[in-house]
Amino acid sequence: MDWIKKISRVAVLFVLPVVVIACTVSYKFNGSSINYDKVKTISIADFPIKSEYVYAPLATKFNEDLKDIFIRQTRLQLLKPNQNADLQIDGEITGYNQYNQAVSADGYSSETKLTITVNVRFVNNTNHAEDFEQQFSAFRTYSSTQLLTAVQDGLIAEMTKEITDQIFNATVANW
Repeated sequence: MDWIKKISRVAVLFVLPVVVIACTVSYKFNGSSINYDKVKTISIADFPIKSEYVYAPLATKFNEDLKDIFIRQTRLQLLKPNQNADLQIDGEITGYNQYNQAVSADGYSSETKLTITVNVRFVNNTNHAEDFEQQFSAFRTYSSTQLLTAVQDGLIAEMTKEITDQIFNATVANW
C-alpha cells in the first residue's frame, strides 16, 4: 500500500504541471488585435503642422509619441515612410487653437480651452477594408489667469497622449 501512495504522489507531480500548462489563457492588456502572421511592419510619416497657430515643439512631441506607442505596444517593425509597410499612417496637425471657455462676473474670460486636432490617413495593405481617413482631437481647459506659455507644454503632453491612444485604438486595436 505504501508503494501505491508513493506512485500516486509521483504521478500527481508529473500530471499537475501538464494540466496547468495546457489550461492557460492568454490576455493582451494593450488592446491590439494584430495578426502577426500577416502584419509585420508599419510606417509612420511625420505629421506637419498645418494649423493657423503654430507651436513648433508640438509636431516633434506628437510624432515621437505616435511612434513610441506602436513600438512599445506592438511587435511591428517600424519602417521609413517611403518603404512599403503592411500598415501606413500619415496625416497632419490641422488645428491648434485656444478659445475663451467661460466668462466671469466681471465680464472677462475665466477659462480658456486649448484644442489639438489631427487628421489621420491609415492604410492597411493586408486588408484595405480597414483603411480610413479620420480626425482625432483632444482639449484641455486652463484658468485664464495663467499664461498659455506657462501651461502649454503640460497640456500638450496630456493631449498628445490622448490623441495617440485614440489613433492606436482606431488602427490596431479595432475598438
